[in-house]
Amino acid sequence: MRMKFIHTFEDIIGLENLLEAWGEFVKGKRGKHDVQEFSLHLMDNIFKLHAELLHHTYRHGGYQAFNICDPKPRNIHKARVRDRLLHHAIHRKLYPFFDKIFIQDSYSCRVDKGTHKALNRFRNFAYKVSKNNTRACWVLKCDIRKFFANINHTTLMKILQKYIRDKDIIWLLEEVIESFSVGRIDVGLPLGNLTSQLFVNVYMNEFDQFAKHRLKARYYIRYADDFVLLSENKELLRKQINLIGIFLKEKLSLELHPHKVSIKSLASGIDFLGWVHFSDHRVLRTQTKRRVIRRVRAHPTPETFNSYLGLLRHGNTYKIRLGIQRTFILSGGVPNNVDEDLSGA
Repeated sequence: MRMKFIHTFEDIIGLENLLEAWGEFVKGKRGKHDVQEFSLHLMDNIFKLHAELLHHTYRHGGYQAFNICDPKPRNIHKARVRDRLLHHAIHRKLYPFFDKIFIQDSYSCRVDKGTHKALNRFRNFAYKVSKNNTRACWVLKCDIRKFFANINHTTLMKILQKYIRDKDIIWLLEEVIESFSVGRIDVGLPLGNLTSQLFVNVYMNEFDQFAKHRLKARYYIRYADDFVLLSENKELLRKQINLIGIFLKEKLSLELHPHKVSIKSLASGIDFLGWVHFSDHRVLRTQTKRRVIRRVRAHPTPETFNSYLGLLRHGNTYKIRLGIQRTFILSGGVPNNVDEDLSGA
């Protein structure tokens, strides 16, 4: 029997939830001009937002677009403060519910998950499939073409309606989802919305369930639109590519990226989540190494230096850590406890 969302519309739009959402949203943003402007009349703005939501006169505003490179170019869309506050209010109630229905091995934008746990899970699966590196381990690696830009609004709403009965909540979610499109009506989610991170996981949970229960994939990991299946049977993985493609297209209106589907042996190196994985170790992807050096050179602060040391401890990176130490010092930084930091290679 499918779980049902038990919170009410008032639970989401209530003043208490809006105020708590504001406390979460404003962290680290108090210096932003638009946030300061909203804060000047905070209670008036929150009361007005609540009233508009209550009477269904609320309309989501537009977006400010800008580009980032992290590491590849991405188009980010930033909503107004009042809309982002609402995103937090929605997320506070919906996330705990949907997180319970997600599979264990979905790692993107979830509490106590993330890239490091996904990497460790990959290593654990590799040991199991290869019988502690005594047998061949094959990895099917896939990527979805233009993931966020191809999320179908109608399909997403149908998935949400399977769990949420409250028509007022459905109206609210539809207002947020329909506030954005990318050249085609009814398609696309903005990368900048907190709700988008949850919605894409709800959307892809349909595929996760297919992978686990229809494909019977015991060793499956997904991080956003990147996913891998591990098996000792290369031919089985080859057959599953077609099944995966059909499901994604027919059920979710998505396509596999034609140049980012591969089946390789673990021994030859698997590029996954910024690292190249081998049977007994993993190394940082060359492109990622260059990006780390570039950022340390551009921002030679102890915070930047230490954050990258933390990242690099998750693989065989002694030489690159020495490299960023030198870059940091040459760029004017003064690291603390350098010898201690580098000794745990």
